[in-house]
Amino acid sequence: MFDCLKKDTFGTNILEGMKILQVPFLSIPLEAEMLNKMKILHEAGSEAFINQVNWKTDFPDKMPVSIRAAHDGDRLYLHYSVSGEAVRAVTTEDFGAVWKDSCVEFFMQREGDTIYRNFECNVLGALLAAKRINRESAEKLTEDAASIVRLTTIRPYYQNGRQVTDWSLWLEIPKKAMGFDTHETLSGQKIRANFYKCGDETPQPHYLSWSPIDTPSPDFHVPQFFGLLQLD
Repeated sequence: MFDCLKKDTFGTNILEGMKILQVPFLSIPLEAEMLNKMKILHEAGSEAFINQVNWKTDFPDKMPVSIRAAHDGDRLYLHYSVSGEAVRAVTTEDFGAVWKDSCVEFFMQREGDTIYRNFECNVLGALLAAKRINRESAEKLTEDAASIVRLTTIRPYYQNGRQVTDWSLWLEIPKKAMGFDTHETLSGQKIRANFYKCGDETPQPHYLSWSPIDTPSPDFHVPQFFGLLQLD
């Protein structure tokens, strides 16, 4: 899929066809009301769509899913919006099997690093966060979980006689949880990443991504298919 390598003006390796998202710097007061934070993000944050159906034969289902992104140097702000999903909401505690529920995910890797991190949240805001070498070799980010702010909104309704739900997830991820030191800033960083929407045991199992994935079966633990976030 990505078979041509080039470099940008900063010397970063860019694969031909790689998805790139410019993530703006926004001054978002830490003490601001959540609605005001969301307003700032939706007015000036970058928008991306999680609309890649990578395994169409076995898992053709999709739904409108978008994300807004920005940072303030110390935290990454993400706001996912999901429309018309037949949801599953079972896991209520952090580090449970959130991917079986209606779930959104953010996988990221610092430029030049071999370790990547995954942040997964279900419709209830339960979190799974870990740093990994691969799917099997992982260390849970238990000390960072409490610092990751989460807020969900849920609106169920009926569509063609069937109950579905619009829902959203707000995330504030501190730079430490993403592997950056206290003296480092997110400004100017380049992060390999992908955004996902899944639900292994929902009424309609699905596996969507922002950056396309070329594997025989669903697999999100594939840093070689990550896109690129360029943080202002």
